[in-house]
Order: sequence, then C-alpha cells, then structure tokens
Amino acid sequence: MAPLIIIGAGLAGWTTVREFRKLDTTTPVVVITRDSGDFYAKPSLSNAFAQKRTPEQLVSTPAAKMADTLQVTLLAHTQVDGIDVASSSVHTTQGDTAQTLAYSRLVLATGAQPIRVPVQGNASGRVQSVNSLDDFFSFFYGLSPRGTCADSYQFQSKNIVIMGAGLIGCEFANDLAQAGHRVQVVDPSTRPLAALLPEPAGLQLQEALGTLGVVWHFGATVQAVDTREPADTADTDLPALTVQLSNGQTLPADAVLSAIGLRADTALASAAGLACERGIVVDAYLQTSAPQVYALGDGAQYASAGQRTLPYVMPIMQAAKALAATLAGTPTPLVFPLMPVAIKTPALPIVVAAAHPAQAGSWVADDEASHGLWRFLDPQGVQRGFVLTGTQTTRRMEQARATSL
Repeated sequence: MAPLIIIGAGLAGWTTVREFRKLDTTTPVVVITRDSGDFYAKPSLSNAFAQKRTPEQLVSTPAAKMADTLQVTLLAHTQVDGIDVASSSVHTTQGDTAQTLAYSRLVLATGAQPIRVPVQGNASGRVQSVNSLDDFFSFFYGLSPRGTCADSYQFQSKNIVIMGAGLIGCEFANDLAQAGHRVQVVDPSTRPLAALLPEPAGLQLQEALGTLGVVWHFGATVQAVDTREPADTADTDLPALTVQLSNGQTLPADAVLSAIGLRADTALASAAGLACERGIVVDAYLQTSAPQVYALGDGAQYASAGQRTLPYVMPIMQAAKALAATLAGTPTPLVFPLMPVAIKTPALPIVVAAAHPAQAGSWVADDEASHGLWRFLDPQGVQRGFVLTGTQTTRRMEQARATSL
C-alpha cells in the first residue's frame, strides 16, 4: 500500500509519527525533511546560551534512532518540489536524484518562516534569524568559534542587536544577556511584548531585563547594517558592524538577530492549490481543502482555534494526538483546552493565557496582587485570559480554572 507521508521533521512531524505508531504499527510511514531530521526541542534555541549548551548538545535523539524506533523511512536532506493532489503524489529532489512518491495520506508539518523586513547597508545579508537548529549553529558559532569550550564562550562578550521585542526577541535578550553578552533591542512599539501583555506587565519585563544590562530602543526600527570602518583597521576587538536606526542612532554590533515574528510556511500547500490564508486552512479534523491531505503545527490555520495559527508547543501536541487517531481510523476532532504559555524570561517569569484576538474586553489588575496578576475580562465580566508574572506564576492552575474559553 502507498505510505503515509509526512513532510517536515520538526516537533509537529515527529510527534504525529510517535502518536500514530501507538495506534498503528504496520502502515508504512515516510518522513521527508530538508534538514537532518535530528530531534530537538525548538524552545531550547532561545535559552541555550545561558545554559552553556552547544548546538550539538541540543539534539536529544539523532535522526537515525528516531527512524529506527518509530519504524519509518526517513528521507533527510530532501526537498519537496511539489504536491500533486490529483494523483496523490509528491515530487522530491535529493541531490541530483528526483523521484515521485505516491501517498495514501499526506501530512504537512512544514512549520513557519521568520518574517524579514528590508534592511539597507552593505552588511544587510549578515542579519540572522534563529528558527531551526541549523540557524542556531550559524548564530552560535558566529559568536563562539567552533572548538570553543561551552564553559568559556560566555566570557567572549559580544555586542548583539536584536530586532523585535516580541516573545522570541525577549527570550533571546534574556538568554544572551545572562550569558554575558551586551544586548540592545530595537522595536517600533513602546514596550516589550506590547501585543501580548498589559502595559504594567510589559514594563515589569522591561525593567527586569534592564537589570541584566539589556538596552531598549523603542519607537525605532533598524534601517541599515554596514561593516565598520575603524580608524585603526588592525584593532580587531572593535565590533564588526554598525547598525543605523530610524531615529538617527548608530549602534555597534558583532551580530544582528531578527526576531520580528513568524509567518506560516504555506508555499508548498499554496502551489498545490490548497486553501491558505494566514496558514494552511484545516477543518476540525485537520484536513485541508484536499482529500487525504492534512496539516498541523506552525503552518496550520486551525478552525478549532477560531481560524488562528498557534505557533506554540502545547497546540502541536494536542493536534498531533488528534490527527494520529484520525489517521489510524478513528476520526477525532481537535478540541483545544486552555493552553497557557510560559515565556522563557528567567529575569521575570511570565505565564500568559491569551484571549482570542477578536474577543472584546479589557485587562484588570488583581487587587491583592496588582504587581503580578492581570485578568482579561469580557464586557459581561467573564474571565477570558490572564497574565501572571514573578512569584504569581504559581497561580497558573487556579487562574486556568477561572478562565472560560
């Protein structure tokens, strides 16, 4: 029989395989991925520096072991060039070898791509994003030359400019500053996590990261990145780059990290004629607009979440379990529970349960803990979300029970 084919070997792809194999041990499964297929926890990319972990140490299970344990055929370093839903096949290229593979069912776990904004300057190509282990290899070893001991790279203090004060930007700012780097964050908003937190909570985070040495540049954007022109070209200790901001400031930088956000990778699905909006449109059973083609993960737009994309770990785990049951013969609609997100900023621990973006309402500070608990109330006074900071994060379960979806 034609195999179940899964495109993508990130958390969504591998978790779907793992859950499927709990229910079906005989159906052939093929996993296709552009990278090595090694399994790692993607959230660890933004807290590895402070933990003194090298990119190699982030791999929890090598690809070969994953494939052997889950009894799948892994096509690593393989590009999917197209999907033909009419013939139920995918076209791939691996090196100089092209082939067409038939599928019985197809799962798209293609993830998301970093949002990049135009930047001028002769070093604009040196602006980096970290959205995968391969990206982290480049970023890590750009700051710490290969062969550097994990215990010593923290002492090679570098100047790092981060574009974006959202979730990923703040996590990297905390991690890099804690590891001893000099971090400056540039964002057009007025405070960190402006789209996610009530203003007082954002200001708490701004102050907490400031105590680590993070310097904020709000109301500005990065306009250009150029190589430096020092008076003494023999002085290799000077930062390699200069970063020009829209407000006229110039910042020194050894590295520039773009953390503006993610956009669902819909290129393959769209080219195949599948319905795509903010992500690959799926129904309650995670089926796309084409029969026997499913999607989940950062690239999916979930009907079960009010037509939202949910680029977080818990939604992936929930979706993979439901999809595995459907693929194994028991159609199972995806029902998301309340899924609070823990933001990895140790300088100020934060837990967020965000209301739907279209939900009317306002943030209300708790009278007894106004410095660490905010509740999002709808016009009828029903709690639809919450934010906890600092020691108040221990009230996560209590607040989850008080929140209505």
